[in-house]
Parts: sequence; C-alpha cells; structure tokens
Amino acid sequence: MGEFDLIARYFTRPVRKAALGVGDDCALIAPAPGMQLAISSDMLVEGRHFFADVDPEALGHKALAVNLSDLAACGAKPLAFTLALSLPRVNEAWLAGFSRGLLALADAHGCELVGGDTTQGPLNICITVFGEVPTGQALLRSGARPGDDIYVSGTLGDARLALEALLGHIALPAEVLARARQRLERPTPRVALGLALRGVASSAMDVSDGLLGDLSHILKASGVGARIDTSLTTDLIAEKAYSTSASGVFDAKLLHQCTLAGGDDYELAFTAPPARRDAVAAASQASGTPVTRIGTVLAEPGLQLVDALGHVVENRYASFDHFG
Repeated sequence: MGEFDLIARYFTRPVRKAALGVGDDCALIAPAPGMQLAISSDMLVEGRHFFADVDPEALGHKALAVNLSDLAACGAKPLAFTLALSLPRVNEAWLAGFSRGLLALADAHGCELVGGDTTQGPLNICITVFGEVPTGQALLRSGARPGDDIYVSGTLGDARLALEALLGHIALPAEVLARARQRLERPTPRVALGLALRGVASSAMDVSDGLLGDLSHILKASGVGARIDTSLTTDLIAEKAYSTSASGVFDAKLLHQCTLAGGDDYELAFTAPPARRDAVAAASQASGTPVTRIGTVLAEPGLQLVDALGHVVENRYASFDHFG
C-alpha cells in the first residue's frame, strides 16, 4: 500500500466544520466571529512515550487526547487537527486499530482531521490541534493571584502506578493493573470542564508531566508561590482503596511520587479566587468532572508541601523531563 492509498483508506473523511479538509496542500479553518484560534502540538515517540506493544487503538486515542487536554487547559472548544505519522512499515491491522481509536475520540469532541503527513521511519506521532475561544477569555498560566484556591480535577497517580508495574518496579494484582493501565493508555481530556471554567478560573494548565512540575509553571508565569496539602493529593489516586487493604503495597513514598510527580494524568490544575468556590462547584457539576481543592496561592515565591497537620513535607519529587 502506497502513501496516498494509506491516507485515503484510514485518514480521509468528509469535513463539516472546516472549510477544506484532507486533499489539498493546506486545510482551511474559519473560526467563528469573535473567536481566537487556540493551537497546540504534541509528539509521541515509541520507547519514550509508549511501549512498543501498546494496543494501537489505545495509542490512537491517547495521541489525540493529550492534545485535546491542552485545549481544555486553555478553555478552548476543539475544531480540527492534523496528524504527522512516521511508520516503520505499513501494517494494515495496526493502522485500522490506530485510526479507529483516534477518530472515535475525534468524533466524541467534534474535532475533524483536516490534514497532515506520512512517511517511513521510526514510529512517531505528531498531532497539531486547533480550537476556538472567545477573544480575551482563554485560560492562561499567568493569572494566579495570592489567596487563590488551587484545584485539580479527577484523579492523580494511577498512570504512574501502572508505569511502575509495567517496568517491573512493583507488583500489582491483574485487576488493579488493568484499571491503572486504562488511565495511562486512555486518558480523559477534560474539555467540558475547561469550557465551564472560562470566566471562573484565574489560571489553568493540564497535568501531563506531574502535578508539582506543571503547577510550578503557573507559579512562575504568575509570579507567585503555593502551599499544597499532600494529605489531599495522596487521596486522589483511584487505587487508594487497594493501597490501604491488607494486601496493599503502596507506601507513603510511592503515593507521593505517583500523585505529586507521576505524569500522564491529563487532569486540569487551576486556580480561582475563594469567592468563586460556588462557581467552581457549578463548573464541576455541569461538566461531570470532580474537582478537589488542594492548596492556596501565596505571595512569596516557592512551592511548599505540608501534611494534614500543617507540618512541612520535604519536596523531593521531580516531574518528567523529556531530556532528563
């Protein structure tokens, strides 16, 4: 199968929102009046971001999910995306699964595939996603203010827990690993929550490389510090029930590592003034996404970790670094 047959069979579909989709040298996108385009790119590389034996349908889902998560963090509505795909060889069964996972998530969010590129080489997936947000209403990293509450959506740490097990560092029962692996390989982009937080959150970003590392970007951009209650964050791992059972294997160090610096969570970390707590709760309910208040923005720079009693917890947790 040649390049253009591959594109036609697996990645070409009619577009309904874009002015022009796959087939020309460029796609054409027309954002609605009063809207700004939000644009983000993410690359997934075999051996760096995913295992060689990953289910291709799950990989297709994740490749788009990590990009949609960026739109969610900006409060943008998905419009379209492009796909640049490098393949070692043409494997039709793999392509069928990959495209099925990719396009199912795209359809769920009304995000059209409008172009891209394919070539032969090491397995590498690069997606650029386009969304729209009302002018001046994008959620940014730079808006946090002293006194703001700090929130995180959903759960934290289960993806890292699965990774630790898959790397052989810990042993998990099959059913626990299966649930955690679902979070690693099929993350849920919090698009609905991001849209609901427009006009409510003072800053936001998605948690892709670990909570503390990603939160530090908000703090730096906003020129502030933060205090995080680790007794609240450790409770956010979905597999906490197993960890506290008689057969559980999670110690405090592992729980902190997974929840504070695990990565691959693709939740939203955001700030909002205390006066907007009811609005945050309403956004959570409207989007069907649980959120947890985990800390406070401080005027003094730096990131403080404390336990339930307010005692300082040493910050020894490094987030994922692509060149680390």
